[in-house]
Amino acid sequence: MNNKNVTYVLVALIIGISFTISSYFLSNGLINLRAERKVITVTGSAKKQLRSDLVKWTGMYTVVAKDLKEAYKLLEESQKKVKDYFLSKGLSEKDLIFSSISTQTIYEILPNGIYSTKVDSYKLSQSIQITSKDVDKITELSRKSTELINSGVQFESMPPQYYYTKLADLKIEMLSLATEDAVRRAKQIAKSTGSSVERLKSASMGVFQITPLYSTEVSDYGINDTTSIDKEITAVVNCEFIIK
Repeated sequence: MNNKNVTYVLVALIIGISFTISSYFLSNGLINLRAERKVITVTGSAKKQLRSDLVKWTGMYTVVAKDLKEAYKLLEESQKKVKDYFLSKGLSEKDLIFSSISTQTIYEILPNGIYSTKVDSYKLSQSIQITSKDVDKITELSRKSTELINSGVQFESMPPQYYYTKLADLKIEMLSLATEDAVRRAKQIAKSTGSSVERLKSASMGVFQITPLYSTEVSDYGINDTTSIDKEITAVVNCEFIIK
């Protein structure tokens, strides 16, 4: 066999091998494509309204006096007025939690605006915290507690914080509802393509969004609102289904 014939044979072999390899990868690609088409990814969600069943509220009162001893005396008087006020509203002593006293030394300011080392006065502060399941009552008290100002107490009311104590159980229920929603969606998608859902392949839980009622706020890290009494919880589940 001359060199020319040998060249023709080698070229033919290379073409044949290349065709075989190309056919393999093309066939394998089609198989993978078909396999991918047998799996669909669906996001299911569920929403539910809930009402807070626990409230935490904090109020703070402050006194200022030239003498530290006098400041403590004034603070004791304010504490008594605060205590009597809430007891008169139907709360018991065990409902009232008083914090430790915060003391701040205030120094005189020189004409050039620099603080001197001479004490001008003392500022003492103390807070009262109430935790209760009577959400409506404490909410109302938080609004009216500034009435203490009329009795000479320098009082400040903080925004109440609202919680739902059965949240752990509710989250399990919401995940179940979100998964059911994902199954319904998967069946609809499969039906539209002439297929049917065979089984659930995998599922991953998304973050929970607990927001004020009718809020459109969302976060990649989830939200746990404590500012509103009435809330809405949203659960999301990402599911993969095998279809046939």
